Amino acid sequence: MATVELTQDNFEQVVTGNDMVVVDFWAEWCGPCKGFAPVFEAASGKFPDIVFGKVNADEQQALAGAFNIRSIPFVMCFREQVVLYAQAGALPAEGLESVISRARALDMAQVRKEIAEQQAQQQQ
Repeated sequence: MATVELTQDNFEQVVTGNDMVVVDFWAEWCGPCKGFAPVFEAASGKFPDIVFGKVNADEQQALAGAFNIRSIPFVMCFREQVVLYAQAGALPAEGLESVISRARALDMAQVRKEIAEQQAQQQQ
């Protein structure tokens, strides 16, 4: 699957409508972003069952701000609408594939249970 351009208008729909979404926040002027782009595109071809989305941080400043993006490239991995990975910096191909493999291997029922427990503790 080719990468999808994500905007404030379609971001929520894409993340909630797909099991797994990997997002790259980038900008045209960003050298590391340009270096990471082929790695991201290659992964999108290698994992056709995953949605790969790109957010132009300059054009989508409100969206980047909502996630407190301060440095790009910034990669996020959502699975079942849960952020499993969020980190600035260009990843090598092996690193991106490792993030995807680890996200796929997680027991999401257990992840949701742990999130609920953490939220309960914070409310006490």
